[in-house]
Amino acid sequence: MALSQNKALSQTGEAAPRWSQHDTSWMLSLFGTAVGAGILFLPINIGVGGFWPLVIMALLAGPMTFLAHRGLARFVLSSSRPDADFTGVVEEHFGAGAGRLIALLYFLSIFPILLIYGVGLTNTVESFLIHQLGIIPPSRVLLSGGLIFAMIAIMMAGEKAMLKAFAVIVYPLAAILAGLSLYLVPSWQLPVMTAWPQWQELSLTLWLAVPVTVFAFSHAAAISSFVHAQRRHYGAQADVKSEHILRRTSVMLIVFVLFFVFSCVLSLTPAQLMEAKAQNVSVLSYLANVHNSPCIVALGPLIAFIAITSSFLGHFMGARESLNGLLHKQTGMAVAKLDKLGIVLMFLAIWLAAVLNPSILGMMEALSGPVIAMILFILPMVAVYRVEGLKAYRGQLSTYFVLVVGLLAVSAILYQLL
Repeated sequence: MALSQNKALSQTGEAAPRWSQHDTSWMLSLFGTAVGAGILFLPINIGVGGFWPLVIMALLAGPMTFLAHRGLARFVLSSSRPDADFTGVVEEHFGAGAGRLIALLYFLSIFPILLIYGVGLTNTVESFLIHQLGIIPPSRVLLSGGLIFAMIAIMMAGEKAMLKAFAVIVYPLAAILAGLSLYLVPSWQLPVMTAWPQWQELSLTLWLAVPVTVFAFSHAAAISSFVHAQRRHYGAQADVKSEHILRRTSVMLIVFVLFFVFSCVLSLTPAQLMEAKAQNVSVLSYLANVHNSPCIVALGPLIAFIAITSSFLGHFMGARESLNGLLHKQTGMAVAKLDKLGIVLMFLAIWLAAVLNPSILGMMEALSGPVIAMILFILPMVAVYRVEGLKAYRGQLSTYFVLVVGLLAVSAILYQLL
């Protein structure tokens, strides 16, 4: 198998290629895919459970993020065909019927998120033009169409243009997150360290916090495209380089996102966090009201715009690849023709959603959650015990850890839905 061959090569003592600009570009791309507009709600959603559950989830976030995405990357690399996409890998290991069903669910778990980002991007820019710049925006049809066309045009321009776009977007996003976190430090209120919750309350809080944490750091939509890029660039050493890039991506996410989360949570009292949760507003909107800060008010739309844009690009990458694979299996047409057809169909669907601004998008996102958790955490670990090329990872503690986290995430999502 390709992965076992790669693993053998990397263990022969041959030095892996040094860190390059290519690696940095993909690290930024994966970071941008993970950090969507949901980061503005993350401090409230994860901090409302109390300080100690927040600390525990912060300690688990790193292993959860790195090990799960490494497992998914290994799964894609396990195909005997170097050019196989996610659809092809699943079909190869689980059979045609099950493979197509899983691939369809994978696409349907990513695509609603694109619809949500299409609506969110339009609403954010429209609000910014009206309230910050005092400009009357163009009609929603033109505004949404122009914004979505610009996003898709970046992806159509090729991998190099896409990676450059991520670099332009992600650096300011990371800088703003760090700057805002430092800005809030003087208003920190240290929690009562001795206030340890009861075991039953703590376990329930941690269980329900698992999916929030999982999706706050998820960049699963871009993993298949990421792995293919490493295979083209590094050949036999794609596995070791993929792991290297994923490790640094996880560190970058943990450092910037958790610093932002802790800084926001420590700037608010438990009662204020509960009030913000009840109002269903972003943490920056609530902090702006509490601190009466024009700076925070101005940064809110900017962070939302940058985060939505970067995450849109990453999720579009995954949706585009999975749709191409599905259509190719069903029709047998050339992938190049199907790619153009798929892009047109997705553009029209996202544009329609942005124009209509439907209220069902939250439910669509909730329904896509269990599928993402199963594909990111459970499917690659099941494959470890079914795929010969992954047998080296059987019985490892990391395999059981990822599987347990996946089961907790899926069960918690279903519990909250029901």
